[in-house]
Amino acid sequence: MTPTPPAPPALSIIIVSYNARTDLERCLASLTEHPPAASHEVIVVDNASTDNSADAARAYGVQVIETGANRGFAYANNVGIRASRGTHVLLLNSDTVVPANAIDLLLGVLTERPDISVLGPRLVDADGRAELSFGRMISPLAEWRQKRLVAGNDRRDPAISAAVDVMTRREQIVDWVSAACLLVRRDAANRAGLFDERLFLYTEDVDFCASVRRTGGRVLFCPTVEIVHLRGRSGLAAPEATSRAYARSRLAFYQKHHPGWVPALRLLMRLRGTDISGSP
Repeated sequence: MTPTPPAPPALSIIIVSYNARTDLERCLASLTEHPPAASHEVIVVDNASTDNSADAARAYGVQVIETGANRGFAYANNVGIRASRGTHVLLLNSDTVVPANAIDLLLGVLTERPDISVLGPRLVDADGRAELSFGRMISPLAEWRQKRLVAGNDRRDPAISAAVDVMTRREQIVDWVSAACLLVRRDAANRAGLFDERLFLYTEDVDFCASVRRTGGRVLFCPTVEIVHLRGRSGLAAPEATSRAYARSRLAFYQKHHPGWVPALRLLMRLRGTDISGSP
């Protein structure tokens, strides 16, 4: 008789890592200290880090997949999702810290809300200050507004920080939530076609949520669950390469969703001296 395959776990946690060993170890330590009660697996996808991140992750007893090259956040997440078996998938940045019960609370919300396909928690920094981790579908105006709020919040502008705090206290249906911590039903992710790998480093999560919504899914921002997010550590290691990847991905995103704006965006980048070599 053919043995019955084991039941899939309730959750697959996918962590993409690139030269952020200290943050990755902190993230894995938090998962070790506060593991979900639900059955789960943890998969670290390493994008050819040179700081021994992969070996450090193995020390925590998790599955490690080495891609052999840095082909971007979207590609690595797809590798992890395809290798996983969980009924639900939690995408988690390496620079996050997971408090006790947070993941089980997120799973509970998704269980109670069959109408929801994607769920994002309230992201806060080490001081407990909220991050604006959701928004409307990106367009030139929406992008300008989002960046204005994020920049003002980062520089601790009192009025903007107060506004962000209020915005992130209310549960709401949104167009997208940040993939720094994004919980999705596997069937919804599959229907959406996973991540668009042309987007190396820009709004992969916005595009993914748009694909989920196009296939009938809904996206919920859940302020009752908080995850600590220490933002952007891996990109600091290679700022010039990060800037080029951001520019190329931004053009690819607009080509896909707002092609009429691409000539103006190209011109603006050239006027600003942005390196767009190799861009679409």
